[in-house]
Amino acid sequence: MPLYETVLIARNDVSPAQVEAIVDNITNLLGEYGGKVLKREFWGLRTLAYRIKKNRKGHYVLLGIEAPIAAMREMERQLGLNEDILRVMTLRVEDIDEAPSPMMSRKDERGERNPSRGGGGRSGGRFESGRSGGRRAPESSEARTSEARAEAPAAE
Repeated sequence: MPLYETVLIARNDVSPAQVEAIVDNITNLLGEYGGKVLKREFWGLRTLAYRIKKNRKGHYVLLGIEAPIAAMREMERQLGLNEDILRVMTLRVEDIDEAPSPMMSRKDERGERNPSRGGGGRSGGRFESGRSGGRRAPESSEARTSEARAEAPAAE
């Protein structure tokens, strides 16, 4: 049977439990046609690149599916009729990767990188660079001569 990856976006005012119920309905529908869902990933509520049906955010779900073509057509028809679904994109793939998708790994890295969301990173804002007016303080002549001696090769 052919393998597919489907990404669907649900409206932002739908609860995560309702999104799971939609995915369960898809799983049951595919089961009736002899297909099955091999992989489920809930990417969570994410900001859309542009408004879709007056929504700025949406719940993203990735499904790895093994099903006949008739099952996929019926699934896309059902999702198209569902008002809670903003977009559906299905791609045929050679194999379904069991590892988490790059979106999930990026989400995990973000959590580790910024655990407290305020610690680490650059300190100070645009005007707190540590410099005074962008001009360097004048160096003393002693500092310049000692640097020159350190850089010059030894004569001996």
